[in-house]
Amino acid sequence: MGQEDKVHPVADDGSLTEDKVADYLVAHPDFLRGRPDVLAHMIKAQEVRPRPDGIIDLQSFMVDRLRNEVGRLKQGQKDIVSTARANESSLQRVQTAILFLLDAASFEELIQIIGNDLAVLLDVDVACLLVESDGSELGPAAVANGVRLVDAGFLDHLTDGRDVVLETKATGDDSVFGSGAGLVASQALVRLTISPESPPCLLALGSRDADMFHPGMRADLIGFLGRVTERIIRSWLHVGR
Repeated sequence: MGQEDKVHPVADDGSLTEDKVADYLVAHPDFLRGRPDVLAHMIKAQEVRPRPDGIIDLQSFMVDRLRNEVGRLKQGQKDIVSTARANESSLQRVQTAILFLLDAASFEELIQIIGNDLAVLLDVDVACLLVESDGSELGPAAVANGVRLVDAGFLDHLTDGRDVVLETKATGDDSVFGSGAGLVASQALVRLTISPESPPCLLALGSRDADMFHPGMRADLIGFLGRVTERIIRSWLHVGR
């Protein structure tokens, strides 16, 4: 045990002395660094007023500024760590979802995974596959599994020609999410290009969390999921790119 560990601000008789407090702070220079609330209270207890020579002591303002800067840097560090963890979690979810899609034993099972399992795998509330109508009708099973027919040109109108659209505080569209539209507060829309002979398609993901998807987030993971999905669909339909 070092000499500094023997210093204690309480005297042998149990009283607290200024010398003991001073000796303790000198022996433990990191004490106030770990207790910024104590330092802040000490500074606020001092009145900022002109000295006899007319010079105003601005030390407290400088310390406040430094303390605020340290707080800002600590919060920034926490935000970076939180974002990194969220990105890692999203990556793992997308990877797991892709493995499920690749394991589909038939095209019908693939569609079922998209409509029934993908939302759970990605931690969203609803997932649908939109297909622009070519004049044919979808069977009840396809509709039940999350495949929805939309009018020709609807996807261009919905995405404004973009491959990936991320929207926060969105209002769910019945034409996109069907009965699950009421759950949607943010959404991710990913265009799928199956083949020149296939009608335009879109993968729609909706979440009740208004901040789950937003324009400022990275779109590469969602875009990658879309590219993999269109390739898997293409392989089951035996069509060329």
